[in-house]
Amino acid sequence: MNDPVGLVGTGGAGYLPPARAVNKGSQGPDFAQLLKDNLNQVNELERDASRAVEDLVTGKRDDLEGVILATTKADTAFKMLQSMRNKVMDAYEEVKQIRV
Repeated sequence: MNDPVGLVGTGGAGYLPPARAVNKGSQGPDFAQLLKDNLNQVNELERDASRAVEDLVTGKRDDLEGVILATTKADTAFKMLQSMRNKVMDAYEEVKQIRV
């Protein structure tokens, strides 16, 4: 899956540093912490976009392209997070159907 916002990956402006390791000796990132970090990052993008629109309306800012970029970036990040949530829920529903 492409990452136009830079929230997933190994570099770039939106790079998230690796989360703390799981206590059971695993070297992978802690999923809960990674999810919280992504939620905080999307929330910050939403705040930046709202601030940019507000500044444009009040006249503190005059670059329409920057406002459009901020709102598009926030929208894309939110859609990406929502897609991830939907995939996790689909996986949960699939696991629930497993008979033991």
